[in-house]
Amino acid sequence: MNQTTEALIAAGIIILVSFPVHEFAHAWMAYRLGDSTARYLGRLTLNPIAHFDPLGGLMLLASAYAGFGIGWAKPTPVNFANLRNGRTGEAMVAAAGPISNLLLAAAGGLVFRAVRGIATNPSPGQFDALQILLFFVEINVSLFIFNLIPVPPLDGTRVLLAALPPRQAFEFGPLLYQYGPYVLLALIFIPLLAGIQGPLQWVFNTIGFPITRLLAGV
Repeated sequence: MNQTTEALIAAGIIILVSFPVHEFAHAWMAYRLGDSTARYLGRLTLNPIAHFDPLGGLMLLASAYAGFGIGWAKPTPVNFANLRNGRTGEAMVAAAGPISNLLLAAAGGLVFRAVRGIATNPSPGQFDALQILLFFVEINVSLFIFNLIPVPPLDGTRVLLAALPPRQAFEFGPLLYQYGPYVLLALIFIPLLAGIQGPLQWVFNTIGFPITRLLAGV
């Protein structure tokens, strides 16, 4: 497969599967914990259209073609005041999205192992299918790790704040939400512009690749 095909496949997997499942998981967990906001707004669904953000999708397609994938879905609306279990409930809703991507990666890994086991001498079509399945695993592992980074607006922020003592969370939270997005942009774009390996790439290489190899058996 050439670069254009790989980019379109990767973007398609994210827009049609990974993003919808991720946002549905947020909505489902919020609903289970007492908040029906997402359900009332039609977001408690796996329909990709309900979660599609035009700007985020276009950004993903363009950046995937350029060799790096940056995009987003429509954020799931949650009224955290309605949730049971206080900060723990907030963390559960936030963590549900990344965990759903890890579960997708695990499912993709099982299918990859099964297909590879059957296709001992894969034909070109079977080889392409194996590549796509491995893409699927890698993409969802990356989304799992990326979204758990404790920097706003990523899901890991609420998980981190829930883990901190209430006083520290109260003091640290506003600073994190004020400056976190700028930190995230710097972590993404400075290494890209400088052509160096940044902290995010190091995290993906150190954690993401071993998880992918474990799930896919490669």
